[in-house]
Amino acid sequence: MWQGEIKDLSLQVQVLTLSDLPELLSVQEAVIQALADPDHYQSLSIEEFTKLLTDQTLIGAKSEGRLIAFRAMLIPPIDDEHLGRDIGWPTSLLERVLYQEVTNVHPNFRGYGLQTHLGKLLMEQFESDDRFDVVCATVAPFNIPSMKDKFALGLRIGALKEKYGGKLRYIFYKPFHRLWSEPSDMIDVMMQDRKRQEMLLQDGWHGSGVFRKDDQWFVRYEK
Repeated sequence: MWQGEIKDLSLQVQVLTLSDLPELLSVQEAVIQALADPDHYQSLSIEEFTKLLTDQTLIGAKSEGRLIAFRAMLIPPIDDEHLGRDIGWPTSLLERVLYQEVTNVHPNFRGYGLQTHLGKLLMEQFESDDRFDVVCATVAPFNIPSMKDKFALGLRIGALKEKYGGKLRYIFYKPFHRLWSEPSDMIDVMMQDRKRQEMLLQDGWHGSGVFRKDDQWFVRYEK
């Protein structure tokens, strides 16, 4: 899929298979152990990993034959919580919606930009897959690294809603087969101003970036 070097780190990126499951679980455990608050980490079960591997939507970076990072897309079930509904995607086309799923980078290999690198490779792979039209993802407000990752991959905020039992989430998305149109208007809103953002999103605006000013985080909206 991809082979090269990043900052003198030799890498081979490939679609992972069921034989890689033990290494996937090992990397996930290393990530959990390195967290200051592991309770906030949503780990994947063996069954969830097996689905991703069976669907061939999980890629991994290996260095010297050892798995050091992985990232996945998810073909989601069509249920009431489906993110396509949140962005107004037609019900008849929900089966053509993908989710950005888990990303894990082994603590010993942070600082190489592996999360974004794997994200770009995944996006390229599925942009040429005629089974899917759009990718979605959820991010909690003030999870700045994850928001920046999504913007770097070309996704934009299409909704701000409570999901998963009342947790506030931005719903990001990006159509695969068309470019975003050039904006005619732009406005910056404090991230803590939920009502203002919800009003803009309902009026057809999209969140296109995040930045910090005077110790406050702002989201840039375009229309």
